[in-house]
Amino acid sequence: MAEEATETRRRAGRLASAGTIREAAATLFLEKGYQGTSMDDIAAAAQVSKQTIYTHFANKQQLFEDLVLGNADRVEGFVAQLDVGEDVEEGLVQLAREYVTFVARPDVLRLRRLVIAEASRFPDVARAYYERVPARVVAAFAALFKRLSDEGRLHAADAEVAAQHFVWLTLGVPLDRGMFLSQPPSDDLQSLAESAVRVFLRAYR
Repeated sequence: MAEEATETRRRAGRLASAGTIREAAATLFLEKGYQGTSMDDIAAAAQVSKQTIYTHFANKQQLFEDLVLGNADRVEGFVAQLDVGEDVEEGLVQLAREYVTFVARPDVLRLRRLVIAEASRFPDVARAYYERVPARVVAAFAALFKRLSDEGRLHAADAEVAAQHFVWLTLGVPLDRGMFLSQPPSDDLQSLAESAVRVFLRAYR
């Protein structure tokens, strides 16, 4: 019984280590590149055995793909709750705040840098990331703006273009700054979100 309990604890520890492995892999891929990072490096950084890594991921490429595309689940959670309520301006400000805070997180910025750095090596992964993350968000905003236009609460003749304008008004400055420098302070993000909505509504109210 004692041996079974010990083995159960070991198995649980291996299964619980996936997040640590992803974090270590992301850091190393960014520092050393995909080619320059070995599974031994990842195991050492995550403080697990290679056997533990292979419990979760068949090889380094699968680990990279999982790391990149796993972010899509978070995006689905975000787009599922896109709405503005009764007050369009107040609702859009809240959405802009949530959106810019979501995208400007250090882990999301790090993942975006990683995708860009390895896009030529893994074009299919980069394309899938684009379709399932940034393009998915634009499509969700476009659907929202079309509905608001149909209800007479916005005037967006081309909802797709309106969505692109909203996204880049909201994200342009913090994303550019975050990709090259660091995440802006929280109060800067809130101010940028509010000013983005003001400009957006001057064109589309």
